[in-house]
Amino acid sequence: MNHFHFLTAVAATALICATSCSIKENRIQCEVPVHVSVTNDFTVTQEDIPTKAVQSVAENSTVSSITLAFYTADGTLQYKADQLKADTPTGFGDFSLTLPYGSYKMIVIAHGSEKPILLSSMTEAAFDDIKPRETFLYTRDLTINSSDPKDLSATLSRIITRLDIISTDACPENLESVRITFAKGGEAFNPLTGLSTTDNGFAYTITGITPIASEGNIAKLRSNFFLFTDEESMDVTIETLDASGTVLNTRTVAAVPFKRNRNTTLTGSLFSTSGSATFSVENSWTEGVKQTF
Repeated sequence: MNHFHFLTAVAATALICATSCSIKENRIQCEVPVHVSVTNDFTVTQEDIPTKAVQSVAENSTVSSITLAFYTADGTLQYKADQLKADTPTGFGDFSLTLPYGSYKMIVIAHGSEKPILLSSMTEAAFDDIKPRETFLYTRDLTINSSDPKDLSATLSRIITRLDIISTDACPENLESVRITFAKGGEAFNPLTGLSTTDNGFAYTITGITPIASEGNIAKLRSNFFLFTDEESMDVTIETLDASGTVLNTRTVAAVPFKRNRNTTLTGSLFSTSGSATFSVENSWTEGVKQTF
C-alpha cells in the first residue's frame, strides 16, 4: 500500500490563524500552512514485478518525478509543484505550502519520466517526451475550514497498461526502428479518472533497438499507455523499418486484451513474413490469461 502523509497547521501559526480568522469576514483571507510528505510515509507496492516489494518513493527506481497540485471547485489551479528525483538529493517527496480556507481537489502523480508531467488542467495530463512512463495517481477532495492539524493517509494506484513484444526470430542487420500502432487508448490521461482522454489510438516509433545476443539476437520492446476504459481489446500493428524508413515487415495482432495495471506480452515472428505468434497476459502485475491466435 502506498502511504501518503499530510499535515496542516503547525502549532505556532495555528494560534495566529485562529486569531486572524476568528471573524467570519476574514476567514477567506486566512492561509493555512500545509505540509505534504511522500518520503518516509509514502511507499510504492509493486505487485509481482517480479516479486512483491515495498519501497519508499526515494528508493523506487520506477519513480523519477512527483507532481502535487490543488485545484479549487471551479477548476482553477491554486497550487502546483514538481519534484525531480535527480534534482532532489534529500527530501524527495516532501512539499510545504499554504492554502486559503476552501474546498480543493488534491492530485498527486508519481511517474517514471525525468521531466515534469504536463498538467494542463485537473482533467488532462501528458508526458513532455510523448512516450508514457510508469504512472501512479492519487486524487481526493479536501476542505480546509479550520486551522486544526490534519493527518491523512492515501493510496496511489498504477494507472498504465503495458505491452511487451518479444521476437522469436533474430533481428535483421538493416533493422533501424519498430513502429507500434494501437487502435485504441491514448498517451494523455485524466487525473480525476486515471483513464485516457481519447480513444482514438496512437502510434510511436522505437529506435535504437539493441538485439539481445545472449538470447539468439532477438528483440524485446516495451510500451506503456492509457486505456479509455478499465479493460479494452484492440488491434496492434507492428512495423519494422530500415534506416530510410522503408517498412521491412508488418504484423497485425487482432483483439489484443489490455487492462490497467496488467502487462500483455506479444511473442512471435517480427522480422519474417512467415511464422506464428502468440500473446499472453503475463502474471506480472495481477492474474493472467493466455490466448493464441
